[in-house]
Amino acid sequence: MALASLSFGVLAALSTIGALIDVLKRKLPNYLSLAIAIAGLGFAFAAAGWVGLGLHFAHVVVAFLLGYGLFAGGMFGAGDGKFYAGVAAFFPIQLAPALALAIVLLGGVMAIFWLMAKKSNPQLRARKDDFAKMPYGLAIAAGAVVLAGLRLAV
Repeated sequence: MALASLSFGVLAALSTIGALIDVLKRKLPNYLSLAIAIAGLGFAFAAAGWVGLGLHFAHVVVAFLLGYGLFAGGMFGAGDGKFYAGVAAFFPIQLAPALALAIVLLGGVMAIFWLMAKKSNPQLRARKDDFAKMPYGLAIAAGAVVLAGLRLAV
């Protein structure tokens, strides 16, 4: 239980840092995504050995490919895809649909608030740069932390 709590704390801290950077700079640095992935895989190995490492690494690969596909389709930034793959390292492949669902649901809620903010703020509505777009790293971080928190509570 202590390892699971520590894992949750590390995921929450690193995800929050990523979300804040994305909100403030609209960038998700590669070093942060890599650090999150290494931490998640390290906790997976510590908790379940090579089998756990393999199950978590498989999720990283699937999330990276999905993120790359969303980037190629213009729906995700490249940093979002790598950040998604990084947080996926904290969950085995069996939880890939749950993580994706948590991110999509929280992203949808955030998108509603983002659209309302854009509608009521002419300066935000007039922007054409990266700050005109919703920082989706926030939804990725929130989805990962919510899912990890639910797993910890069970």
